[in-house]
Amino acid sequence: MATEEWVRVADYDDVPEEDTLGTEIGGVPVCLYKLDGEIYATDNKCTHGDADLSDGLIQDGCEIECPLHEGRFDIRSGKAASPPCSEDLRSYPARVEGGVIYIKLVQA
Repeated sequence: MATEEWVRVADYDDVPEEDTLGTEIGGVPVCLYKLDGEIYATDNKCTHGDADLSDGLIQDGCEIECPLHEGRFDIRSGKAASPPCSEDLRSYPARVEGGVIYIKLVQA
């Protein structure tokens, strides 16, 4: 049976506007993004190559470009947006309470 848990990951002010913050929660590398004041969270590892997306560039307002092969993912959904990336990223629900960012992890 899967359990869902909201986990504190960072302070809201730790994530730069229109940029990323890489972190790790329970051994899972996670990338946080702040777009127009909204927080999003995905896995930090590219599904195409062994690269940290937190080292990538935000492009076209809502896509993260992998620093290794320049494939892109939609930050809001984790969907692969351009080759060579074809496998979606896992994305996590995020919320901000009292200046603290929480994401919901699902564990089997």
